[in-house]
Amino acid sequence: MDDLAGFLRTRRSRVDPAAVGIPAERHRRVDGLRREEVAHLSGVSVDYYVRLEQGRATQPSEQVLDALARVLGLDETERGHLYRLARQRRRRAKAPDGRVRPELLRVLGLVTDAPAMIMDHRLDVLAGNRLAKLLYGRPMPGLNTARHLFLEEAERGLYADWENCTLDVVGHLRLAAGRYPEDARLASLIGELAMGSERFRRLWARADVRARTHGPKAYRHPLVGPLELHQENFALPDNSGMELLVLSAAPGSPAEDGLRLLAGLGADSSDAHPPMNAQTRVIGRG
Repeated sequence: MDDLAGFLRTRRSRVDPAAVGIPAERHRRVDGLRREEVAHLSGVSVDYYVRLEQGRATQPSEQVLDALARVLGLDETERGHLYRLARQRRRRAKAPDGRVRPELLRVLGLVTDAPAMIMDHRLDVLAGNRLAKLLYGRPMPGLNTARHLFLEEAERGLYADWENCTLDVVGHLRLAAGRYPEDARLASLIGELAMGSERFRRLWARADVRARTHGPKAYRHPLVGPLELHQENFALPDNSGMELLVLSAAPGSPAEDGLRLLAGLGADSSDAHPPMNAQTRVIGRG
């Protein structure tokens, strides 16, 4: 699904030669750095670097990886991804089994004033609380947020900042592919998204990686309107690959009122969130 050679090629193409002290050329034929330039700046032989980009060199040393990360200007997330790709041949991480402990479900149930979900590395929602179900208008188990974003929300109905959301999701799946390169279910999901979405194909080819930690998330609910929320991702222990995602509203904000109204509507009617159609579909972010 992902490999060291491809990642090096995409990162090399994005480096501005002037930023690393290489004089500008009027008729430069490549984007970014040439392979021999990366090799020279990293202190490795051209032959060895070419073999790295061709997938013929294995197990580069820590010193080589450090030098490549420096020359290619990798951030912390990209650097970690580079190291994982380089170690794939040494140790293959087994994909987590996705079982949610009863104690964890009990903790999820304690979150009552904010939508909360437990997700795995494939972005499958394994469990969600009552407000999460009301926000998405569907049962949580069986929902995959990547599939929902790219294939089920073609008119961008729920996501206010749909384009940024797609960047986050693809970046997350790239990281997951680097961690679990032999996960057949993840590979199948990526293939499905690539077949069904032109935007996914374009973003996947960029090989960007992103770590999801926290930030604003904006939705527009068909009944309660805009919901400007804040997302926190809590990675769960024991290398489960799962995370607890909580969407909170600032105290005294319109979003807090909106969540309170949503909770009340859910209590009053089993049809609080009707299926979106041409009349009810609106724009939001998740």
